[in-house]
Amino acid sequence: MIPLPVFWLIDKILEIYSVVVIAMVIMSWLVGFNVINRHNGIVDAIWRTLIALTEPVLRPIRSALPPFGGLDLSPLVLLLGIWFLRMMNGWLSLRIGV
Repeated sequence: MIPLPVFWLIDKILEIYSVVVIAMVIMSWLVGFNVINRHNGIVDAIWRTLIALTEPVLRPIRSALPPFGGLDLSPLVLLLGIWFLRMMNGWLSLRIGV
């Protein structure tokens, strides 16, 4: 039987990753609209960290999605996938009876 802390840990990891994805989307908008400048060292370090954390997951989603006229919907698909995994994690923990 899988103990409750494992389900809690999986849920928290998925929750933190969804915050990272949302932060990457917001930062890409801010960089795209020239609100923040990537020539700043701190901004560039945060940007590179967010890209390094999200790009390995977003790249396969981007290659599977058809083009939408320059609109990148891969973060939305990823967030829906994370939401689904969190729901399945909760359902599984209840199903097992933990």
